Amino acid sequence: MANYYNKDLYKILDVNYDATTEEIKLSYRKLVRLYHPDVTGNDLGISKFKEIQEAYEILTDSEKRKKYDVLRGYYKEKIKKEYEATKKNKYEDYIKKAKRNADKPEAFSKSINEALDNLFHSGKQTYKKQEQKQSVNGEDINLDLTISCFEALEGTNRKVNILHTQPCPKCEGRMFINGAQCNMCNGTGQISLQKKINVKIPKGVSQGSKVRIKKEGNKGLNGGKDGDLYLIINIEKNPYFEIEGYNILCNLPVTPFEAVLGAEIPINVFNQKITVKIPPMTSSGQKLRLSGLGVENKSKTKKGDIIITVLIKLPEKLSEKEKELYLQLKELSKDNIRKDMNDAK
Repeated sequence: MANYYNKDLYKILDVNYDATTEEIKLSYRKLVRLYHPDVTGNDLGISKFKEIQEAYEILTDSEKRKKYDVLRGYYKEKIKKEYEATKKNKYEDYIKKAKRNADKPEAFSKSINEALDNLFHSGKQTYKKQEQKQSVNGEDINLDLTISCFEALEGTNRKVNILHTQPCPKCEGRMFINGAQCNMCNGTGQISLQKKINVKIPKGVSQGSKVRIKKEGNKGLNGGKDGDLYLIINIEKNPYFEIEGYNILCNLPVTPFEAVLGAEIPINVFNQKITVKIPPMTSSGQKLRLSGLGVENKSKTKKGDIIITVLIKLPEKLSEKEKELYLQLKELSKDNIRKDMNDAK
């Protein structure tokens, strides 16, 4: 969609360049019924349908339409048309005023002079000023950024690459120079520039949150404001830790004998050394809560918890002695752990 302004979007939607939003919507609905993939069922129809949707999205967004009109030269025509309409209305008002003052020579003469002045001179400077200084704000850039759980908790600094799009400095986004296609942008009206910047990710960002970097979006046109950069945060999956609100969720692997006999297990949770007490006869999936050891809230008045989920993990390899001991346990064990399952109806 970045090169949308090298297409005639008004022609695609079968409307005039000065069409109202309602006229654009009406024409769009008619075209959708004609070119919907369910109706055409072929690649040409699908391509046309996508083109119609793109044109509709641009022309019903006031900022995007404004930028498109400026780059395509339609905005100049619209200003001229509005100026001519205003000029005509004023001229007609002066003529009506002159007719009302027909029996008053001085007033009649003044009204006629005002009408002629409006017809030949008035408003031209205003029109030219408005035409020359019309500005368009730059579009925002959205960029996905993946960080670790620890970086989300503690904050981090990252260097990111941004692809900026801005109006071509040679043709000023008009795509043509003296009737010939601009050789700098190849007639697209824009150029793309890579830029590396350092960004700061604050503490406590969550999955899907946005970090705004002001004025690092696409450049504005004719003095318009530069857009902003929005970093969309993605927290990479960690097999052991996850942040949920102000709580830290921890999957803790334990051996079968630790689960049966109980244990005190030292672990490191994001540079915080803690000891987890596993009670005897702990089942896999059982949860333990360590209050006040989680994430601190923004006002620094309270902390969340660390919630431990115990996962009994079997060793990958057993020595002969270990196998022998497990066989002894098998012989000693009299408990039928599947009794309830076998009795279920």
